[in-house]
Amino acid sequence: MVDVSEKKTTHRVAKASALVKLPHEIKTLVKDGEIESKKGPVLTTAIIAGTQAVKKTHELIPFCHPLSVNGCDISIDFNQDADLVVTCSVSIDGKTGVEMEALTGVSVASLTIYDMCKSISHGIVISDIELLEKSGGKSDIS
Repeated sequence: MVDVSEKKTTHRVAKASALVKLPHEIKTLVKDGEIESKKGPVLTTAIIAGTQAVKKTHELIPFCHPLSVNGCDISIDFNQDADLVVTCSVSIDGKTGVEMEALTGVSVASLTIYDMCKSISHGIVISDIELLEKSGGKSDIS
């Protein structure tokens, strides 16, 4: 693990996104902005799972520091093709960034959507997992 003891504590933010392409069979189940599957409300559950993943990133990625997360916001929106765009923003006041936490959050939220809908169709495609923004460290991305 990288020694961050000499770094200054700064406010750090990272935002990541993923695209979850849904087959027609699942798109027909959308009602009032939610997808109901046999396992329950898909999008609500995915947001909870992604939030849990953010808090446990250091347990999943071997060289990540355990962080005290100030904020985590996960949103899941339908794009013009009725596919899902998952975004995760994470913030801390710390000595290391939160890029991995944001990327882990969108990944696990997306995987949860797949898990909850796979009994309807295995045609779900998760793609375009990417870091959109980061600030507060040595280099910013926007």
